[in-house]
Amino acid sequence: MYSRALMQDVIAERAAIDKAVSGKTVCTIFNEAVTKWGDKPALHWKENGDTRTLTWRGYRDEVAAVTLALRSLGFGPGQFGLIMARNAPEHVIADLGIVHAGGAAISVYNTLAPEQIEYVANHSEATVAFVEDEGFLEKFLAIRSSTPKLRHLVLVRGSAPEGVITWESLVAKGREMHAAEPKAFEESWRAVGPEDTISLIYTSGTTGPPKGVVYSHNNILWTLESIQRFYPLDPETCVSYLPLAHVAERFTSQWRGIHLGHEVWLCPDPNLLLPYLLEARPTFFVGVPRVWEKLMAGLQAGIAAEPDEDKRQMAQGAVSAAVSAYRLRHAGQPVPPELAAGVERAQPLFTLLRSKVGLDRVAMAITSTAPCRPEVHEFWGALGMPLFEVWGMSELTGPATVVPMDDHQAPSIGRPMPGVEVRLGEDGELLVRGGNVMVGYYKEPGKTADIIDKEGWVHSGDIAEPGPHGQFKIVDRKKELIITSAGKNISPANLEALAKSSPIIGQAVAVGDGRNFISVLVVLDPQVAPGWAKARGVAAASMAELAEHPVVVEEIRRALTAANTHLSRVEQFKRFTILPTEWSPESEELTPTLKLKRRVIHSKYQPQIEAMYGNPPGGHAVDVEREAG
Repeated sequence: MYSRALMQDVIAERAAIDKAVSGKTVCTIFNEAVTKWGDKPALHWKENGDTRTLTWRGYRDEVAAVTLALRSLGFGPGQFGLIMARNAPEHVIADLGIVHAGGAAISVYNTLAPEQIEYVANHSEATVAFVEDEGFLEKFLAIRSSTPKLRHLVLVRGSAPEGVITWESLVAKGREMHAAEPKAFEESWRAVGPEDTISLIYTSGTTGPPKGVVYSHNNILWTLESIQRFYPLDPETCVSYLPLAHVAERFTSQWRGIHLGHEVWLCPDPNLLLPYLLEARPTFFVGVPRVWEKLMAGLQAGIAAEPDEDKRQMAQGAVSAAVSAYRLRHAGQPVPPELAAGVERAQPLFTLLRSKVGLDRVAMAITSTAPCRPEVHEFWGALGMPLFEVWGMSELTGPATVVPMDDHQAPSIGRPMPGVEVRLGEDGELLVRGGNVMVGYYKEPGKTADIIDKEGWVHSGDIAEPGPHGQFKIVDRKKELIITSAGKNISPANLEALAKSSPIIGQAVAVGDGRNFISVLVVLDPQVAPGWAKARGVAAASMAELAEHPVVVEEIRRALTAANTHLSRVEQFKRFTILPTEWSPESEELTPTLKLKRRVIHSKYQPQIEAMYGNPPGGHAVDVEREAG
């Protein structure tokens, strides 16, 4: 619990932040940014291999055109607009156009299946959708008859069929309106209030369909002001490459970019991140653990491939020495003078190595959305670029705790941001309260009450313990969500329900926490599988023999392939292992009411889980042809 003095500090911080953001909206800070930075670059992107740039003033003009065109379609306050697009200028312009028209923007993952889009469209009652290309448009056309409120589709690129508006015609209409009524745009955005909804972020639940996290303009402004007081940044150069449907990217590159005047490079595909980093050379970079892992692996492979043995050994030795020094410092132990001197002499080499991945100008490197492995922290810390962890949730408008620059600890989620209270519940659950707490789940008062108690505390589902100097460390997770190494939240229960489409599957356990793809442990149904197999001419004396039989393996593959058709790409099963056992309450994997004991399962079958992520991988591939290719 907070001491009286500390509690008074938090209350004073909260009051100061409330005062600083009073009356403001994202619309007001966007137009302040235009006034302040005018002809300076706001956005960069690639078009047919060439770099394009939009200034802050040009950015505003495009937003104004979209805003007024939307108003002419009847779109306005209280309505929702969907966006399915890669990280491109049209995406962020459409977002701000929706918001300046008084509505709320919903970015959806590009990998969503049509039925998932249908749910979001109908749940939010969205009236307009912006889709980037014809491939995305097909998904929306497939559900058009079952989404009656979705009246307008806007195609950004490609050939639009009848009944679909093109981006060019929409923007042209808006420009005409802006020229005819120059004050109409300002009148529109000035009518937007701090408590109006700015966005819904759809996030996975442990069971059931996704929930729409409601943000007000005040949520965004409050959180921006709080983190700026903790991490005071100037206008920075950054690369936007994570999905804008994820709050981490939306908050960092879009909302904070507007707040601080960042120069944002829009990377449409995370697989193209490296060339974008090399050209942009950002000064501020946020990476999910998987990105830090891949960049680290690339540098290590480059060093190992150095043909000059002396250079290779020198580089490997320097990195190894720097890792040793990093470990000593973080253990609170002195670094021997000779080791410290050697690491200091190697600093030019470390800068050179960082330049190979475009990170030589980075003044602040952030890791977020999922836990980062210690060896990843050690590598980047050794190269002179420590990773500062930011912990948060969609329900907290993104960030809530951050590692201070003057007290780097890893692994650690840091201290609460200014004005944010954090405490541990009786079971160690991390509880958070502050102006960053969401308005609630859209149309879900019961589920909102489940996560936000009567005193305003958000129950995070994460189990934490206190660390040195007021920092916290996550040690476990109460809730059952899988968080992949790319930071995607996935409900295992939803995946498992789909996986069990075959009658011979008794239990299925999705795994992939901290990994880059989803796998599944399968247990055959002892009452059904033997009879099913016998009917197909399979003679097996035991469940263990059945688990290895090609006919059974192919049936499980068929069931998982069918399940994948209902899942977005990041949710799809890539590998599976059929366990040669039966599960019951007596065998420890199930509760008396036959619920999965996930922690027991993960511990007991850790070797099988690890094998599926090994090299070569164990178990079986779901899509044999894709894996072979």
